[in-house]
Amino acid sequence: MKSTLFFPVLPPCFKEAASPDPSGELEGGRKYTDRKPAIFAEMRMQLYDIIPVLQPYIKLICSMDCDADIDTRHIRVLPDTCVELFISYTNTPVAIIGNELHKRSIITFRMSRPMDVQMRKGSGCLAICFHPGMAYRFLHLPMHLLTDTTTALADIWKGVSAEIEDRLANAPNNDARVAIMQQYLVHQLVRSNDDQQVAYCIQQVKAANGPLSVKQLTDDTGMSQRHLSRKFQNCVGLSPKEYLRISRFLSSLQYLKQYPSCSLTDVAYESGYYDQAHFIRDCKDFTGYTPGELARSQDILY
Repeated sequence: MKSTLFFPVLPPCFKEAASPDPSGELEGGRKYTDRKPAIFAEMRMQLYDIIPVLQPYIKLICSMDCDADIDTRHIRVLPDTCVELFISYTNTPVAIIGNELHKRSIITFRMSRPMDVQMRKGSGCLAICFHPGMAYRFLHLPMHLLTDTTTALADIWKGVSAEIEDRLANAPNNDARVAIMQQYLVHQLVRSNDDQQVAYCIQQVKAANGPLSVKQLTDDTGMSQRHLSRKFQNCVGLSPKEYLRISRFLSSLQYLKQYPSCSLTDVAYESGYYDQAHFIRDCKDFTGYTPGELARSQDILY
């Protein structure tokens, strides 16, 4: 569920890939497949409905249960400018992220760097992913202070985290856990009009028919670059320039997945890059891999 920049004209390889042969093969014998990292075979995951009052702020809510007899394999989760809560409802440590074992509920601020994650056997948690720029309404602190970190929920929601975990652990099922968690989120929600310019900019990036510049955003909002950057840092955790760069890369990931037969040059062009070299540089910066390695891997989540 990544934000994508859409472009009105596609080169031939994109048009061909959009309507694959019923056999599932593309020209040259390449398979058209829905890429699913191997971790999805190692845990039970279930999506849940989001109540209307939270829908403008939250992308998804899902349960994650590791019932296998062994820990899941390590996967690399790529940056997507989103903040995610992982609320534990078992006594098992939630995950190893990097080289650190996280025993209780956590918040990940995966803005511009990938994270290597291994879920622990017997663990269970609710995962809550916020839309870009919306988590700060629930966390009540400047987002740039925690960019690219994994933080214990107890350090953010002091005095509340343990209560939430206890209630979820004692709930009869995951449907009840989701209902309890959404009640807490509504209670934590702070509504204000202070971030309307940031929300407008994010929507413009999402709906754009081509690459945007920081100048276009400042012209549209009537704000100085410094003022807009300060608001972005506070609400999103990134500067507008950084956010635009990552959004462009997220667009390229969608093209890589959806049109595997296209050349890297075509993918780069359709994603708004000046050339293939800039695309490859961003891929290495944000994933640690080349585009070819990224497309082949079954242990990278995006």
